[in-house]
Amino acid sequence: DRLSLSTQELPENIAELVAMGIKVNACSLSQLRAFGEALPGADVGLRFNPGLGSGGTGKTNVGGPSSSFGIWYEWEEECAAIAAEHNLKVVRVHTHIGSGSDPAVWQKTAGMSIDLCRNFPDVVTLNLGGGYKVARMATDKFTDLQECGAPVKEIFTKFAEETGRELHLEIEPGTFLVANTGAVVSTVQDKVSTGPSGHTFLKLDAGMTDVLRPSLYGAQHPLIVVPADPAASRDTEKVVVVGHCCESGDLLSCAPDEPETISERELTMAEVGDFLVVEGSGAYCSSMSTKNYNSFPEAPELLLTEDGELHVIRARQPLVEIWKNEVQLDDKILS
Repeated sequence: DRLSLSTQELPENIAELVAMGIKVNACSLSQLRAFGEALPGADVGLRFNPGLGSGGTGKTNVGGPSSSFGIWYEWEEECAAIAAEHNLKVVRVHTHIGSGSDPAVWQKTAGMSIDLCRNFPDVVTLNLGGGYKVARMATDKFTDLQECGAPVKEIFTKFAEETGRELHLEIEPGTFLVANTGAVVSTVQDKVSTGPSGHTFLKLDAGMTDVLRPSLYGAQHPLIVVPADPAASRDTEKVVVVGHCCESGDLLSCAPDEPETISERELTMAEVGDFLVVEGSGAYCSSMSTKNYNSFPEAPELLLTEDGELHVIRARQPLVEIWKNEVQLDDKILS
């Protein structure tokens, strides 16, 4: 009962998931109908698109008319009709606007979201989603939760005074909590140059198979060279850092918000065999990796505990597992 599901694709076993205690939020009118047909008389949540979004780029903005996520806020009457048809009790409203950090946007979205609750008298929970901006780079802006939260509290208090309903606030701060707790430790496996008017490239034994955010969003991650020789003392140099996939877009040092634009980083001078650490990899990296692309097996994961001990929490994937689900066809089919 502590799990909430808002999904672009409603699972076929939705009744089984609800029986397990998972709280489902319908994200479209058709999802709401399907839920009602499968579970008439059940409690349900509604994920709305409040008509406003926020994000560092268009790819991280999940609200407004250009976003497919959630039920458009103007269709609330249709939602009420479908719920009534299937005797559904709407007990939650869920919104999620993206990953921006503007307090004014969060305040406006909270107000728009709580207005949606007015027309559903059984709603007891308003989930404002996540998307709290995390500062991975020194130049990034961190979401100030106190600054964003204070006006939201006022909105909830005012709603309670006006309606007599004290709503329970839910948020989803996963990335905010864990983004900077993880890192990808890679090895510089090659170093090449394209001449005086070109670039020096560091080629890693990792890349978009492990950290897709730069290639997808133009996201920025701190890149730290750690010499294999601890006693080494070196100058810095400007380099372009790339991954091991056969893709020109497998680029870790892209320009901010521009995944296709090469950008040089000034790093400690690296040699083949040195380590390069991609920091800020604790969220939307392992879970969003392009697993098995170019036949690279899934990397292992280790947990560093407070006592300084490392524990394997995911073993390196054996190569054979990449093709183990392939089915051998009869030779006659191929002849």
